[in-house]
Amino acid sequence: MKGLPSPQHPLISLFDYGTFNCSEEIHHKNFVFDFYHISIKRSIGATFKYGQNHYDFDDGVMFFIAPNQVFGIETIEELASTKSGWILMIHPDFLWNTPLAKSINHYEFFDYAVNEALFLSEKEEATLNAIVKNIEQEYNANLDKFSQNIIVSQIETLLNYSDRFYQRQFLTRKANDHKILEKLEKIIDDHFNNENTTGLPTVQHIADSLNISPMYLSSLLKSLTGLTTQQHIHEKLIEKAKEKLSTTELSVSEIAFQLGFEHSQSFSKLFKIKTSVSPLAFRSSFN
Repeated sequence: MKGLPSPQHPLISLFDYGTFNCSEEIHHKNFVFDFYHISIKRSIGATFKYGQNHYDFDDGVMFFIAPNQVFGIETIEELASTKSGWILMIHPDFLWNTPLAKSINHYEFFDYAVNEALFLSEKEEATLNAIVKNIEQEYNANLDKFSQNIIVSQIETLLNYSDRFYQRQFLTRKANDHKILEKLEKIIDDHFNNENTTGLPTVQHIADSLNISPMYLSSLLKSLTGLTTQQHIHEKLIEKAKEKLSTTELSVSEIAFQLGFEHSQSFSKLFKIKTSVSPLAFRSSFN
C-alpha cells in the first residue's frame, strides 16, 4: 500500500503506524487485499469502511481484515502527530504447511461487521503489544529455518488473545447488543406477520438486515441468550404457530404454508420436536 515502507519479508510485514503518512492518492479509495490485515490504530484522523459500512471506533481499536475483503478510506483529516499503533500484514502463503493455515478461518472476527471492531482496555492492549514486540524481534532477526514456526506461533497467540477479548466485549457492550436483539426480534416478527412473505426467514437475511455477519450474530445471541440465530427463528416460528393453532380454524397445512413451509410434514416434525406434541394434539388441548 502506498505510504508504507518496504517490507523485510515478501510474505509478512510489520509496521509502526506512527512512523508513516498515507499518500494523498489512497484517500477516498477502496482496496481488496490479498493478505490478512491485523492492526491497532490510535489518532487515525480517518473514516474507515469495511465493505459498505463503517468501523465503529473513535479512541483506537483493533480490527481485522481477511484476504479478498473490501477495505476503504472514505475521508481523512490532518493526521495527529500523536498517532500510534501497528499494522501486521500476513500473506496466506506464509501460513502454508502450518496448523494455522486451516484454523485461522475459525476466528470469527475476520468476518465481523465493522461496527463491532474490537475495543481494548489499556491492559489488554499492553498484552497484545507485547506479543507483537516478539514478532517484531523475530521479524528483524536473521531469518532461519525456525523463523516461520516461531512467528506463526506468536500470530496464533495474538489471535487467541484477540478471541478472548472479543468474548469479553460481548459482555461489556450489553446496551448495544440488546438493541441488536430487539431489532432481530422485530425482523422475525415482521416476517411472520407479513402475509405476502414467502419462505422461512434465513440467518443470512437477518444478519444482512442488521448489517452484521451471520457468524457474529450467532456468537452474540449465544452469549446473550444461549440460543443461536436459527434457534431464535424456530422459537418465534413455534410461538406464531401456537397462536394460529389456538385462535384460528386454519388447517395445519394452511398454517405451515403461511409460516413459510413448502411441506406441512416438515412443519409438523419441527413443531413436535420443539413442543413434544403434534400440531393437532396442541390444538385439541384448547377444545
